[in-house]
Amino acid sequence: MPESSNHSHKKSTLGQHLAALREAAGLTLRQVEEATDKEVSNAYLSQLEKDKISKPSPNILYAVAKVYSTKYEDLMGRAGYLPAHLEASGRRQARAATFAIENLTPEEEEALIAYLGFIRQQRKQK
Repeated sequence: MPESSNHSHKKSTLGQHLAALREAAGLTLRQVEEATDKEVSNAYLSQLEKDKISKPSPNILYAVAKVYSTKYEDLMGRAGYLPAHLEASGRRQARAATFAIENLTPEEEEALIAYLGFIRQQRKQK
């Protein structure tokens, strides 16, 4: 049965989202560091994922967006660099297009990312 539309959806933090993307890609912190040619150190990425750093520079977001094959604009919006009206409309449309499903809630989006990580992990084990 569908959830009530009055149910509040908690949006994940930038750090939680980055951690979910990394796990979905099946990468370690050190592998991300290598993939970014050491532009993003594993220690810095760890601090980002633990929300100790909430607003990394745009060049850091660009580097991890490339590694995770995700939209740079999405990460910029989550970090607070894009105005709310652009983040709310542009990000949702971009992510919905990615999954070919309209009107995903942030929780559904995170669940899909986590499930993708699970599927990729299962493939690696075969």
